[in-house]
Amino acid sequence: MNISNQEYGELAKRVSPPSSMAKTIPLAFVIGGTICVLGEALLNMYAALGFDLDSAGALTSMSLIFLSALLTGLKLYDRIAQFAGAGTLVPITGFANSVVSPALDFKTEGYVLGLGAKMFTIAGPVLVYGISASVIYGIIYYFVKLIA
Repeated sequence: MNISNQEYGELAKRVSPPSSMAKTIPLAFVIGGTICVLGEALLNMYAALGFDLDSAGALTSMSLIFLSALLTGLKLYDRIAQFAGAGTLVPITGFANSVVSPALDFKTEGYVLGLGAKMFTIAGPVLVYGISASVIYGIIYYFVKLIA
């Protein structure tokens, strides 16, 4: 089936549900902000418990990842995402959700070929790019420091 870009655009407009930006943008802002406030509250709590700033930051990240994975496993994260839209894409929680969701979808295929193989379907390219970029940056930084 060959259709032009214009025909495809018209078809997409016809079948896509209408989106009210006046509603979705504030919801995304509020939910994303709430996730960030939760992160700050966790950071302050860990600092108040006596952890240094680096340790408190690491514990905060781990807590947010755990909560996101738990909510994904309980199928609550998807409900929140339907309500909040892009507000749930706050990097650490959205990334955790993108790793856990495919793993849960394919767990019936077994631990290796299902859960293990599909876990990084969405997040894999992000990890590859991030690791590759950090290695390249590290090499450039090393040589710049040698020259300076």
